[in-house]
Amino acid sequence: MKITWLGHSALKVEGSRTVYVDPFLTGNPKASMRVQDVDRADVVVVSHDHGDHVGDSFAICQKTGATLVALHEIALAAQERKLKAEGMGIGGTVNVAGVDVSLVPAFHSAGLGGTAAGIVIAMDGKALYHAGDTGLTLEMQLIGEMYRPAIAFLPIDGRYNMTPRLAARAVELLGVPRVVPIHYGTFPHIQSSPDEFRERVGPASEVIILQPGGTVEV
Repeated sequence: MKITWLGHSALKVEGSRTVYVDPFLTGNPKASMRVQDVDRADVVVVSHDHGDHVGDSFAICQKTGATLVALHEIALAAQERKLKAEGMGIGGTVNVAGVDVSLVPAFHSAGLGGTAAGIVIAMDGKALYHAGDTGLTLEMQLIGEMYRPAIAFLPIDGRYNMTPRLAARAVELLGVPRVVPIHYGTFPHIQSSPDEFRERVGPASEVIILQPGGTVEV
């Protein structure tokens, strides 16, 4: 899998299928692409319905015919707009176009569904964990044990989710070999330090600090 960080929490995951995660592009000053640049998508996965996460999900699905995967209530909202959608709950897994999408616990608020979710995507024999906007939780130990992600994308902004110190503890719980910090630097009030995060993680995992548009392969 080739994974591109599009800025904030948005990912583009490319393998046998193309998957977008939390594609907040419009209104994102750090976004490395725009909706008009999206030429293919098979699946779009949303962690929760805050604007900086649901973002352009519906527009991308409408443009490409991709299937939206999200908590049940978000999926219903997409279906009301005549989009293809698969609704699910925390702990569930759905397979769409050969991609396994699992929603896992996250400690964060939301409108539709009342909660947020973390995301595990498994494709081509590899799995990634996108933590959404969660705070630190011991559930991460189970996520690491049950899904064995090859890489994790963890928020570190320290206001709406984890501080770098807490995110470093999350890395220990997950036991992932590689980790990418996300959800920082987009706006003036979330200017935490990825370098501090890397220092705190130390030898526990390889910390990959990307610029928007940067890629990593697993």
